[in-house]
Amino acid sequence: MGENTPVSIPQSFIQELLSRVDVVDIVGRYVQLKKGGANFMGLCPFHGEKSPSFSVSPSKQFYHCFGCGKNGNAISFLMDHAGMGFIEAVNDLAQSVGLQVPDDDISPQERERAAAARQKQATLTDVLEKAADAYRRHLRESQRAIGYFKGRGVSGHVAKQYGLGYAPEGWRSLASVFPAYDDPLLEESGLVIVNDEDGGKRYDRFRDRVMFPIRNVKGECIGFGGRVLGDDKPKYLNSPETPVFHKGRELYGLFEARTPIREAGYALVTEGYMDVVALAQLGFPNAVATLGTACTPEHVQKLLRFTDAVVFSFDGDAAGRRAARKALDGALPHATDTRSIKFLFLPAEHDPDSYVREHGADAFSRCIAEAMPLSRFLIEAASDGCDLATAEGRAHMASNARPLWSALPDGVLRRQLLGELAQLTQLPANDLAALWSQASAHDTHRRAPAGAGAGHAAHAQPHPTDDSPWGAGADGAPPWQGSHDAGYDANYGSAYPSTSAPYRKSGDWKGKGDWKGKGPWKKRDDSPWPPQPRLPATPMASRVDHAARLLLSHMGFLEHLAQEDHTALCAQPAPHGPLFAWLEAQFHEHGPQPWAVLRESLRGHECEAVAVKVMTGAHAQTEGDEAELRSELTDLLARIQIEQIKEQLQYALASGDLNRWRELDARSRALKAVVAPPAPK
Repeated sequence: MGENTPVSIPQSFIQELLSRVDVVDIVGRYVQLKKGGANFMGLCPFHGEKSPSFSVSPSKQFYHCFGCGKNGNAISFLMDHAGMGFIEAVNDLAQSVGLQVPDDDISPQERERAAAARQKQATLTDVLEKAADAYRRHLRESQRAIGYFKGRGVSGHVAKQYGLGYAPEGWRSLASVFPAYDDPLLEESGLVIVNDEDGGKRYDRFRDRVMFPIRNVKGECIGFGGRVLGDDKPKYLNSPETPVFHKGRELYGLFEARTPIREAGYALVTEGYMDVVALAQLGFPNAVATLGTACTPEHVQKLLRFTDAVVFSFDGDAAGRRAARKALDGALPHATDTRSIKFLFLPAEHDPDSYVREHGADAFSRCIAEAMPLSRFLIEAASDGCDLATAEGRAHMASNARPLWSALPDGVLRRQLLGELAQLTQLPANDLAALWSQASAHDTHRRAPAGAGAGHAAHAQPHPTDDSPWGAGADGAPPWQGSHDAGYDANYGSAYPSTSAPYRKSGDWKGKGDWKGKGPWKKRDDSPWPPQPRLPATPMASRVDHAARLLLSHMGFLEHLAQEDHTALCAQPAPHGPLFAWLEAQFHEHGPQPWAVLRESLRGHECEAVAVKVMTGAHAQTEGDEAELRSELTDLLARIQIEQIKEQLQYALASGDLNRWRELDARSRALKAVVAPPAPK
């Protein structure tokens, strides 16, 4: 089931799914967690930090970062961190616990085909991962391949992080990895070529090439890029299109760049695998690359799941300029008013890798900051080859600009650009818009099928470790000098200036000790940590808010409340009283449920706002010893009832009902004894 499939997933299924999965397991796929009291703690994957403030609650089935305030359930984590769409995240979780996502609108045949396709995808990624492991082993054994990477300044750590490998010489080296070399899956995955003109002879697609595994956002190997070590052609060779690999949708390095993109605040799009790897080595791990194809709207959309800022940085030659022009077409439909899309044009003799090596990381950062905004590049692209000093040239420019401007989503940027383009054409903006509107209507009419009305017109719309993949003992310094700590580089086993980049603000997990001394969280170098974002000040929570928080976090406490407690809670004014009444009804119908499930049940309910309010923010953590928390709730309920009795006492006194007054006074004294028991004599 694709991400854009028009399927409405019932809320009841979402609740059941969240009750089956364990958010600790889901988050643990991507974040190294360590037990800390009732919760699990780790370094936040959504912002850079040097000490763990990211908490995952098994009881609530929720995660929360005390540093940046990010929080949610298992579905939102896959969407925010792994970049999945909602349906993709639901499908991923459902598959992990053996649930079938409801698809009542799909025929049994289509459902069966979809299940078979999912099984085929899982099988193909297993085959590709097995090949990737073999290529990594071969790299350790090939001094020639190691020499190539070292010659490009790639450290063992970066090679390990990106899973770099080597496909050895020979026509059938994969036969030692896959004994059933005639398995159709090897051909279907793109690893083996079958020559039908030569009696079905089979041979490896990748031979004598350094290998770059291509991973999807979940970290699964879906294909490969291979580069020759000499001057043979083709220089780069990609996996063919397969059921799991589509060049127009995937970006090389996105899996590795997810966290650095968030930390840097932008994604850097380059042209090739080596650009990505080399830039990661040089301190720009937020780089990704298109896979030998033009940048598509799908590429841009995928990047915008992780950031609102994208910088395209292609080679400075004519081919790089053409690639940037195609990237402009892909970016236009997503250029909303809140996003920043820029284009960096380097000198013709440079690509990003060579520019950083020659001029340094600071100079490249300045280039990025000064990159050309999309609006200016659109005008340059429309004006290319047009003499704006003549009416004909201005008309030509307007004709070029119309499809570019029309692709922009409506908003302030689109309207501003209309004004700028109108000035260049020396026409009033209203006249230019009217002309373009007429031209678009004419185009639509021409595209409509014969006899169709206007309504039928077509619409054109793993934590990397520092050990080297090729083992210790390979010496030789890279051809450039890093700007960080000098000393022994364990990736190569020799002393030369370390090339470890300072970008990983999230620190490394060291050792097996506790939080106090053995195995602290450490950052990799001495670069300064960025200032940590602070949560907005949270107003002091009322007693009834805190009672609601405790019961929403630990619904099972309802079972131990006295009838007077239930009555006091449900008698609270709206919105709290209705919330407690709803919570009791849920408890009687479904039993205790974690907050993640309750959150889904509340969607669209009148009590949703107050429940979300009390469960949001740094104060919303109610983990700890359950006996202590229950005692805290008992104390809160006693204080709430004391406040209610105060009003009733005043009414009884004013009405002269002394019997009622005495009854209430005795009840108040008993409650005060619970809240503040007398000190022992």
